[in-house]
Amino acid sequence: RNFAEENEEVQATENTDVLVDKLKSTSPSDTLIVTSIQKMSNIKDDAQNKLNPNDIALINAKRLVFIVDECHRSTFGDMMQTIKHTFPKALFFGFTGTPIQGENQKKMSTTATVFGNELHRYSIADGIRDHNVLGFDPYKVLTFKDSDLRKAVALEKAKAYSVDEALADPQKSKVFYKYLNLSMAGGKDALGEEIKGIEDYIPNTQYEGEEHQKAVVEDICENWQTQSRNSKFHAIFATSSIPEAIQYYKRFREAAPWLKVTALFDPNIDNNGKGITKEEGLKEIVEDYNARYGQDFSIPTFAKMKKDIAARLAHKLPYQRIERTPEKQLDLLIVVDQMLTGFDSKWINTLYLDKMLQYENLIQAFSRTNRLFGDDKQFGTIKYYRRPHTMEKNIADAVKEYSGDKPFGLFVDKLDKNVEKLNALYAEIKDLFVSAGIEEFSQIPADMAERKKFADLFQSFNENLEAAKVQGFEWDKPIVIINEDTDEKTELHADFDERAFKVLALRYKELFTPNPDGGENDPDDDVPYAVNSYLTTIDTADIDTDYMNSRFEKYLKIFYQEGAEAEAIHQAETELHKTFATLSQEEQKYANIFLHDIQSGAVVPQPGKTLREYIAEYIAQKQNDQIHKVAEVFGLDEKKLRAFMHANITEANINEFGRFDDLKATVDKAKAKAYFEAIEGTKLIPPKVPVKYDKLLREFIVSGGFDLKMPKES
Repeated sequence: RNFAEENEEVQATENTDVLVDKLKSTSPSDTLIVTSIQKMSNIKDDAQNKLNPNDIALINAKRLVFIVDECHRSTFGDMMQTIKHTFPKALFFGFTGTPIQGENQKKMSTTATVFGNELHRYSIADGIRDHNVLGFDPYKVLTFKDSDLRKAVALEKAKAYSVDEALADPQKSKVFYKYLNLSMAGGKDALGEEIKGIEDYIPNTQYEGEEHQKAVVEDICENWQTQSRNSKFHAIFATSSIPEAIQYYKRFREAAPWLKVTALFDPNIDNNGKGITKEEGLKEIVEDYNARYGQDFSIPTFAKMKKDIAARLAHKLPYQRIERTPEKQLDLLIVVDQMLTGFDSKWINTLYLDKMLQYENLIQAFSRTNRLFGDDKQFGTIKYYRRPHTMEKNIADAVKEYSGDKPFGLFVDKLDKNVEKLNALYAEIKDLFVSAGIEEFSQIPADMAERKKFADLFQSFNENLEAAKVQGFEWDKPIVIINEDTDEKTELHADFDERAFKVLALRYKELFTPNPDGGENDPDDDVPYAVNSYLTTIDTADIDTDYMNSRFEKYLKIFYQEGAEAEAIHQAETELHKTFATLSQEEQKYANIFLHDIQSGAVVPQPGKTLREYIAEYIAQKQNDQIHKVAEVFGLDEKKLRAFMHANITEANINEFGRFDDLKATVDKAKAKAYFEAIEGTKLIPPKVPVKYDKLLREFIVSGGFDLKMPKES
């Protein structure tokens, strides 16, 4: 639909008969048809299909163009050959992000064999570079120690029951050490001959047992909250077989009943002993799904359940706003082959693999995680458990094949590199404030160039912080990096803490506060930086409140102490002022006014009342005065204006249900005209007045109020 012109229609095809009718049609509306390779291959001139040869001739007389999406799959069999035979004059275009090439050819053929030479390449690396998709963050997880596997293989090949036995016999010892020093993953020698690694000797049964499966389940559950951003995002877990998918489903249900899990695989029941186990497992999965989500699916309607699962994971009809009702979401989908290609959901951020993948299948599966979302999702995470060293090699081979041998940018930095970046960015931000003469990040720089630089630096800082959080970074906890191969631990240090981050976030928000010093914004002050709406919603309401209040109480104690030295009072006040960096600019202003009132004797603090409570009272009183002043100057309905100021108003919702229009309707236009003429020192034509008070009232409401600029007295 996205590629059709406005006057063109896209036609669906329910079955082969409908497809034939549309292909024969002379109607302009039937020129764009969406169908399947299965339906197209049913159109052939043979007795079994009983299609009229004249119909095929009629269709062949047209200029036919076949555009095949995901052309790396389903195009190497008889169906594609049948279509080409039936429509020999047709033109074929193939689209795929993972073409079948020489390294992974099928039936001695490549995608180019079927469709002709490549016309253009836009690789996954290009997509990541252009910010059309995300990069990947892959992790190999060892469920068995490399040393244990090496020893087991070496002993088996040496035909020895113990290391002592192997070393006691020179012949066995030679074989034992040969395999003990073998690399974990296989490869190729200089002549291109395959060389086996230790993992090539490990039987599949090693990964089908309880020890391995429990380790996988434990790793997923242990890191679920961090990895899923508290179940905001969903994950796919690909297993090697249907029996294993069923086993894993049962293990998750037992180990993590809080995790919302289901499984999806071919529902056809085999006529053998294993079919009974599959049917029982499938029945349990369907019944659990029905019970959790209030559905009524069955094994015969499993295809409908698949559609429901896909919609639930993608937050599409009828689940567009499912994130608002987390109990209706699906956390983890267990699959064997399904949903690993072609399925798109920006809400998928992790792929767990307990199966071996190569080339196009690997890249396709990885790509389920890399759809753009927002700041919460900086990359797609991949964790693989089965023959992890071989999978690491498979990843390298696939990346070489499909990135144009340019893997740079395909994989994101790991936690250690992100912490290094964060420390460097923090140091740069700190230097910026120091050079502007600002201590403790207490206010934003006055210079516009410095503000722009701060905005850019903080956005980069937050992007790296969000990535680090998914990778395991937590406030007030040691940053421990574990080497995937050696288990060696390295502890890193962050030069910043949560308090510093929240103070910087507060300063960032203030970049976009409409003229916090009062009055309208100067139209000549173009803000030279872009707003990141996600960053402006970071919660900064509670930064070191307890510490600030302890400094406040200490100051009061010394201030009211009889005979207290001026130096002690000054030092206590300085300590208190240092905590003001955690306040917004407006809060700092009223905190200083409040302290001045204490020092002048205008206010005597009440025991047990916090500094923040006093600040809130001062701001509320000031806002009350501001509201009254605006209502008085413009002659508008003060009650309606107060209702706006006490609601959560944004630029987007200010006129919901016409409420802002209702407020403006109460403005005394004569008073408004007189005000703006006095401020600007010039006469205004009546049509300009509503435009001016619309702008001023919007800014006043959205910003939370400010002191109205008043005309100078003559």
